[in-house]
Amino acid sequence: MNRPVSESPEVLKNARVAAAQMVSTPRVDANLDAAGLLIAEAVAQGAELVALPEYFPIMGIKDGDKFRVCETDGRGPIQDFLAGMARQHGIWLVGGSMPLMGRAPGKVLNSSLVYNPQGERVVRYDKIHLFGFQKGGECYNESATIEAGSQPVSFVTPFARIGLTICYDMRFPELYRALGVTDLLVIPAAFTETTGRAHWEILLRARAIENQCYVLAIAQGGKHENGRETHGNSMLIDPWGDVLDRLPKGPGIVIGELDHARIAEVRASLPALRHRVM
Repeated sequence: MNRPVSESPEVLKNARVAAAQMVSTPRVDANLDAAGLLIAEAVAQGAELVALPEYFPIMGIKDGDKFRVCETDGRGPIQDFLAGMARQHGIWLVGGSMPLMGRAPGKVLNSSLVYNPQGERVVRYDKIHLFGFQKGGECYNESATIEAGSQPVSFVTPFARIGLTICYDMRFPELYRALGVTDLLVIPAAFTETTGRAHWEILLRARAIENQCYVLAIAQGGKHENGRETHGNSMLIDPWGDVLDRLPKGPGIVIGELDHARIAEVRASLPALRHRVM
């Protein structure tokens, strides 16, 4: 069971963390090759944790394409790739999200998998909140093909207590409270251009400010072969809500330092986490 992380007095080391923004295609092999190059680039810049975006291995032409590449939990080429990359580079690797076989007939789980530097899987998070949107000719209904998760997930590394959510989850602040006190929130996403232009940065900065922690948001960012445009703007945000690094569109790396002195400074000057009454 993944238990919420509570506030604790241990001293954690600083570390560089990176988001690998992608514009994924319907071809898994091409996407894994692209992800591998971005991971290597982040590691060359000193990253100890690298995160990939939602649906990093496939952005299909049609909604059902994810069933074609869906894997059983614990085995499959996409999971082998993630484990191998983490082990090869000696990093913590957050595998954005990928389709895993669910329990409900005709549905998959939208799952984020985390691997340690030994290539061992540490946690799995299944997306809890499923996106639904209709405006003009633009329509999305994740619940038609995706089975919702139910368990908040956090994990601990030598440099951070980390909460893990996916995309649409960021609209639900109660989920972040359920994660407990964290140093870093990792949020892979494939936000649409329409909703992203309106709400992406506002929501991300709010999650950083109210939880007084860093936020690493990892986006799909561009025009996909299925005609969908994703918003991009992967970013690293500090506990005061300041954007430290950003990539508007296209493949590339967002990187920066998770600084525990900065977290302590913000929480000491404005002790909002201690002032909570519910």
